Parts: sequence; C-alpha cells; structure tokens
Amino acid sequence: MTDTDAFLKTARQVITDEARALDVLADSLNEDFAEAVQLILQATGRIIISGIGKSGHIGHKIAATLASTGTPAYFVHPAEASHGDLGMVSKGDVVLAISNSGEAPELANLLAFTRRFGIPLIGLSSKPESTLMKQADVHLLIPSMGEACGFGMVPSISTTLTLAMGDALAIALMKHRDFKPEDFRAFHPGGKLGARLSTVRDLMHTGEALPLLASDVAMSDALIEISQKGFGVAGVTESGGQLSGIITDGDLRRHMDGLLSKTAAQVMTENPTTIGPDALAEEAVAIMNDRKITSLFVVEPDTDGPALGLLHIHDCLRVGLG
Repeated sequence: MTDTDAFLKTARQVITDEARALDVLADSLNEDFAEAVQLILQATGRIIISGIGKSGHIGHKIAATLASTGTPAYFVHPAEASHGDLGMVSKGDVVLAISNSGEAPELANLLAFTRRFGIPLIGLSSKPESTLMKQADVHLLIPSMGEACGFGMVPSISTTLTLAMGDALAIALMKHRDFKPEDFRAFHPGGKLGARLSTVRDLMHTGEALPLLASDVAMSDALIEISQKGFGVAGVTESGGQLSGIITDGDLRRHMDGLLSKTAAQVMTENPTTIGPDALAEEAVAIMNDRKITSLFVVEPDTDGPALGLLHIHDCLRVGLG
C-alpha cells in the first residue's frame, strides 16, 4: 500500500466513524433535548456557554451560532470565570457547560455558582454519572463511542457530536422563533452572506438620483434626463406620482422616427416590471436576468404608489451578487 492509499484509508475511516456516531446521536435524542430547548426559550437573560480545551473551542462556535440565529449567547472561559468573570452570569441566564468526561476541574466554580444562585444549568457530556451531569438540571448526553484515533486520546468523534448537538439546539430554537433570512442578515451584514441577504431598499437609488418624467414631458427633455441620471432608463409618472411606464433604449429605438416630436407617454412601455423595497436583492437579480433587463423601479407591492427607488444591476454586482 502506498502512502497515498494509507492516508486516504485513514481519512475515510475517520469520517465514516464520525458519520456513524452522528447517526447514533440522532437516534438517541429524547425529551431531554426538548427540555433544554424549552429552558433556553424561557430564559430572560442570555445563554452562557463554558468549557475547557477542545470542548471550549466547540463552545465558542456554539455560542456564535446561537447569537447569530436569534438566541443571545456568549462564551465564558471557566478559568476566567474563577477570576472575576462569574460576575457576567446573572439571574435570568442559562448556563450550558460542556465536558466530554463531565469531570473538568476548571468548571467546578462555575457549577457551584449556578447551584448557589439558582441559575439553570444544562450539562453536555458523554458520561451520565459524571459530576457535571449530576449537578445539571437538564442533560444533553452524547454517545460514548471513543475517538477516531482508535485509542481514545484525540478529541474527534466527541467534538463532532458536541458540535452537532450545539447546531441542533441553535436550529431548533431558530425555527421555533420563526427566524427569517432578513433577521439573519441583521447579524451578518458583511461578506458574501451579507450581500445575498441585502434587500432592495439597502441598494436602491432614491430622491434626486431617480430619473423620473411627467407623462407629458417632451422627448427632447426626456433624453436629457435619461442622459444626466446615467441609468439608461427613465420612469414615467402620472400627476399623482404613480409610476405608469418606463422608457428604455429599446423604446427609443422603436420610436426613432419622429422621436423628438413625441411625449414620454407616447414612447413609454406601460406597466413595467417593478419590485418591492423589502424584497431580497438576490430576487431582483433573478428577475433582471430572467427578463434580460438591467434595472427595476421600486414600488410598494400591491399598491399604486409612487416610485420609491431604482435598482440597477451594477448595484447588485458591486456587492457580489449576479
């Protein structure tokens, strides 16, 4: 067997072992999991996650996932908790303590603090008879299936199961709260994810930037407006401000003969495609791609209201959409 074959065999075995353990975890979930979710939902404060070593690293991720999906949470290092950070834990909070063995000595002061002040404690461990689980009010038990290294010393299967349990908690809480993409965006304003969750309102042009024309405006003036605003398009409005049509390059070409003698209403395309301000920008991109157009006027849906803005495909490309 070559080194490459040996490496791949080991890697596949690790992944297979972890996948098998996840199946066991899924089958083992019971009313204790539901009780943990209910306890967190009832909390008037925040969820404090704590753990040491690899459990602590996973705890950081669980806290971040909870916080980004609508459940206020933060990580408290157990050693720091013993040196003043216990003051960050208060009535109304819920503590989620993580220890695969359930015997991490660094957690002792935190556990004692929760018992002294009646702060609900959720224990996450693979040892049901451990100190942590005996102290906990609610038990999240992960299967004890060894580690992928084969001699039980390298946290791998146990950390995968702990991470999956944390994800399960976060998603269960998120779905119960009916947490929507627009809520998610509030916690993820940057990067590709933030761009995908941008709304039309976030990107649209408004006010003086809008190329708008009265329906009786002469096309000679309309061409100046289209040129000055730089979008290659103009909206045509009624006396009450309602958007009644749109003038594009295609409209100009179709009415080239005698164009300057016509009004905006005579050249425009009626009932243009529009989009609401609270729609996701990604939806706007899909519409523009499907219709083979480069811009959309923004109007409150199901109304005859005025044009609120204009979204151009370049605005979407600039933030990474398209």
